[in-house]
Amino acid sequence: MTTRDEGLLSLRPQIPGATIHPQATAEERFQNGTLRPVLKMQNELFIGAFLNYAAKQKGQFFALTTDKKLTYIENAIHKDIKFRNALKGMIIGQFTLSEYKEYILNSSNLNKRMMNLLIERLKDQVQVLVNPVDYL
Repeated sequence: MTTRDEGLLSLRPQIPGATIHPQATAEERFQNGTLRPVLKMQNELFIGAFLNYAAKQKGQFFALTTDKKLTYIENAIHKDIKFRNALKGMIIGQFTLSEYKEYILNSSNLNKRMMNLLIERLKDQVQVLVNPVDYL
């Protein structure tokens, strides 16, 4: 393992609830062993990126009701390809070389899992997504 890989792995938080069962598929193992820790580690960056995105979209997000904010989050990530690719880069950039090799074998399905986990993470923190001035 390279120094970069060791450094990345040492920074990742442990997630006790993300257990990897022996009968789990390769995608589930990657999700729980790599994606969840990376998403947790990068959480503040994702919040900052989303707040910046929402502010640049004329700030309409901040005036929405909670239900509409949840829909906005989902639509922003699903429909705005540039934003989605930026978020994807923030995640993939935290992979070790061996994780990246595993990722490219099934990137399409792993991208879906990655974005769904990120959407749920942002939705769960919708109360934090109030005003970019307070956060950024």
